[in-house]
Amino acid sequence: MTKVRAALVGEQGTVFAQADDRTDAAAGPERVLDQILHLAEQVLAAPAQLSVMGVGVSTPGPVDTIAGVASDVPTLAGFAGFPLKAELQKRFAYPVSLENDGIAAAIGEWQFGAGRGYDNLIFVTVSTGIGGGIITDGRVLRGRKGMAGHIGHMSIMPNGELCPCGNRGCFEAYGPGTAFALRACTRALSCTETALGRNGVEIHSRDVFAAARKGDAFANKLIEEEAEVLGRGFTSLIHIFSPDIVVMGGGLSHEFDRLYPGIQDYIARWAMPAFNNVQVIRAALGQNSGLVGAAALAFLAEMRPETRPAFSQTSKSRT
Repeated sequence: MTKVRAALVGEQGTVFAQADDRTDAAAGPERVLDQILHLAEQVLAAPAQLSVMGVGVSTPGPVDTIAGVASDVPTLAGFAGFPLKAELQKRFAYPVSLENDGIAAAIGEWQFGAGRGYDNLIFVTVSTGIGGGIITDGRVLRGRKGMAGHIGHMSIMPNGELCPCGNRGCFEAYGPGTAFALRACTRALSCTETALGRNGVEIHSRDVFAAARKGDAFANKLIEEEAEVLGRGFTSLIHIFSPDIVVMGGGLSHEFDRLYPGIQDYIARWAMPAFNNVQVIRAALGQNSGLVGAAALAFLAEMRPETRPAFSQTSKSRT
């Protein structure tokens, strides 16, 4: 979790104001909550003529959203067992709703973005890690303690690379931008035909795509491999949840056009025939998927698996 972000969002998903700050992740819960409150005060001071209904908060998981208690969040120090919802509620005069960030982003895209009108979709964020959320039969899939959707920690490679969660071979050990950049850095050392990493320069994922656009064969091969990794993970998700669409968000979705052909080709080749025409599409809300989804929680605080959303939806599915 590199940033704390806040937004003032209208009922139609329009973002009227937003602010962000670099997360003081090592300073503990009190400091991070102070950052949240400060940013909320900034956006509430915007000159938009809106009546505040509530505060929706999305957070990295695992988090027990039923009890409102954070679990051992790997990216935030001191949050294990922390009563996050109760502590947030002490700081706000409005009702507070709490959600996992992947599920919140899925809700945002479902209600106001690329998934609008679909009853079945998977949202996958591909950024510094891999997270997601699932909408199935027109309902948000939350699971035990509201912790469903940790799709980055399904295994795609037996005894593979070490994942931040401590397991090996997880989707998150291979698919996110951080893993992609690490592969580039490691392999560029033994490749004399690429400009990447020359003179010890650090390689970021954006550098690989930039080099590929200039015709760097090594960079293009790395991108093809990344698309295959994502395709492999998406195919497993498609088999499990049978969505109408897969929505891809996160930092690497900025290069969706370059990754899409390889992802879709993998699905077409390796998904079972009944599933191989499921399309992957780019998130429509960009970096605001989670912000808008968190706001949707404030509009309908009781959105639970047994409760159909009060948003108007016209169902559609692919044939």
